[in-house]
Amino acid sequence: MGMGGGGGTDHAMSEINVTPLIDVLLVLLIIFMVIVPVTPKGLNTLIPQPPKDKSAPPPEQTIVVQVLANGAGEPSYKINETAFNKSEIEPKLTEIFATRQEKVMFVKGDPDLDFSKVAEVIDFGHQADVDNIGLITPRVEAGQ
Repeated sequence: MGMGGGGGTDHAMSEINVTPLIDVLLVLLIIFMVIVPVTPKGLNTLIPQPPKDKSAPPPEQTIVVQVLANGAGEPSYKINETAFNKSEIEPKLTEIFATRQEKVMFVKGDPDLDFSKVAEVIDFGHQADVDNIGLITPRVEAGQ
């Protein structure tokens, strides 16, 4: 019998039975918990591996752009140990990567510099259509 307050049996029951709705809700909750991925996906990064032999030079196809602090206000720039002016970096990178299939470069910034100087070099790499740009940090350079 229902818990109605009226007396007769010819009245319609105005209460909703919520038990089946709760069952549906619990099933949907379990389905959404299973569907949601548990592990978060991070950024894809490229970390240069240190060479096995420390005295061996890096392979020729590895392009490393260094941003070095000097005593003056503007930093100095090197591409694979060859010094360049800031205005020459982007055309040189475009020339280097014009014929390459694999367009990967690494940027090594001096710890004393502001990151905006390193970000400019990363932007030069993007303008030269480099696909992957990696950062060489002191920990990566130390082989950790």
